[in-house]
Amino acid sequence: MEDHKDEIILILAGYQQEMEKFMQTNPGLHSRFPIHIDFPDYNRQELLQIAEQLCAKRQYQLTVQAKSALLHSLNPPANNSDDKFGNARTVRNIIEKAIRRQAVRLISKHSTTREELMVIEPRDITGVEPCENV
Repeated sequence: MEDHKDEIILILAGYQQEMEKFMQTNPGLHSRFPIHIDFPDYNRQELLQIAEQLCAKRQYQLTVQAKSALLHSLNPPANNSDDKFGNARTVRNIIEKAIRRQAVRLISKHSTTREELMVIEPRDITGVEPCENV
């Protein structure tokens, strides 16, 4: 890599404490990765916007009540005290699970409208654990 350092860009990403431990595993890593960028976590409104974008990309919509349920479930820990909270990744997991729950909910109906196929309701989100493996 050293011989081709002008041709290669290597990005390492991870949680701050874990990355610091990783960098300390080898004394030469700090000099090989001199630039460190810390990105702040998204706030609840930004996480909601991310959820809406994820839904729109798949042609789903969150009802007003579903948005409220999602906001209620998004309580980012202060100062990253919960290492299982993945911020935008958590939102993606919740939306993916809500879409699966919506499908299971609708499969029992005899007929389904186009609108029903596109709408995520609060019951599709309520009870989805943000830190749950999906």
